[in-house]
Amino acid sequence: MASGREIKTKIKSTQNMRKVTRALEMVSASKIRKAQDLMKASRPYARAMRKVIAHVAQASTEFKHPFLVERAEVARVAYVVVTTDRGLCGGLNSNLFRRLLPAIREWQDKGVQVDVVAIGQKAVQFFRRLKGVNLIGSTTHLGERPKLEQLIGVIKVVLDAYTEGKLDRVYLAYNDFVNTMTQKPTMDALLPLPAVAAELEAQNIAGVTLEQSHDWDYIYEPDAAAVLEHVLGRYIECVVYQGVLENLASEHAARMVAMKSASDNASKVIAELTLSYNKARQAAITQEISEIVGGAAAV
Repeated sequence: MASGREIKTKIKSTQNMRKVTRALEMVSASKIRKAQDLMKASRPYARAMRKVIAHVAQASTEFKHPFLVERAEVARVAYVVVTTDRGLCGGLNSNLFRRLLPAIREWQDKGVQVDVVAIGQKAVQFFRRLKGVNLIGSTTHLGERPKLEQLIGVIKVVLDAYTEGKLDRVYLAYNDFVNTMTQKPTMDALLPLPAVAAELEAQNIAGVTLEQSHDWDYIYEPDAAAVLEHVLGRYIECVVYQGVLENLASEHAARMVAMKSASDNASKVIAELTLSYNKARQAAITQEISEIVGGAAAV
């Protein structure tokens, strides 16, 4: 059995650790409400944009924007991966990577090159170590109120590469906020738009139903090229920004739950160590009494 002094040192260090975990839990609990408000405020706009784009993808327009063309052969794909900047949020990031890696390996087994745009410090660190994946862009430290301007640079890298024909598929990977206890690793198709529309219909999102045969089109002012260029660019920015907000709310929820669990575990360890300390102290006192009594009897 360890000495009383050693046990007391362990109790003190565990108490200090519990103070840290409780402080982190309280910080995340105070921030999660603001993050949820931001996320919920942008959800209706993101859903409306998805529905509009799904219908635009079905239109029979004479002008074919590169985003509307589904290429038969896929030689290169890109993933926009949204993670946290800091750790101590349980398995939030690792679950996303575990969901993402099989999809990347599946493309690589087909001989397809994989590019990654990392949003968040954890994604940057992970994909810098991962062989066979090209990290073509990154942005970190978006803060508690992410701004769209912080994402435009990395989004433009992907859009320009797709427009130039260097990419054939683009996906968005992030943690979807379900509730405080559940965050779901999610991968959504971003480009081409016919694949997005098919995915929305398969998941029954936004009430999208694809028509097998159609010959209708929208009336564009001033012209189809200018309107589609603006609308489709806004759509990509909107979906990526929504993914960042979803991931931010997921981060605070996961950290709050993880730190509460750590605090509870620390309390259990302190209780066990306190019991061991009392036993060691009692044994030491009993030994001292026995020595005194033995000495008195010898005299």
